[in-house]
Amino acid sequence: MRVKRIVANIDTKEIAAAKRFYQEVLGLDLLMDLGWIATYGSQEMMSVQLSFASEGGGGTPVPDLSIEVDDLESVLDDMKGAGFTIEYGPVDEPWGVRRFFVRDPYGKLVNILVHHSLQ
Repeated sequence: MRVKRIVANIDTKEIAAAKRFYQEVLGLDLLMDLGWIATYGSQEMMSVQLSFASEGGGGTPVPDLSIEVDDLESVLDDMKGAGFTIEYGPVDEPWGVRRFFVRDPYGKLVNILVHHSLQ
């Protein structure tokens, strides 16, 4: 037996609000829309990871989601342009990532990051 996929589920009555943040700004594809559930993602192969943390690093709160991107500055500009408030960063962390925190339309704290070697 092997795990094939892990899906983060966010409980909300405002499903359509995800489109602006996750599709329009982050560029994820709408993979499924049944009215009561909308799933955004990518057909690109991705690593499966689960993190368990007592803090978010550097004394920050633990984010609800972490999303690694290939161009942090572009995503940062797009988030600001879409009116989302940056709550932390951007900052170069001593463990080798550059990141910022932003809240999605549901109040979830999202850690947007790039590894230094990718930028």
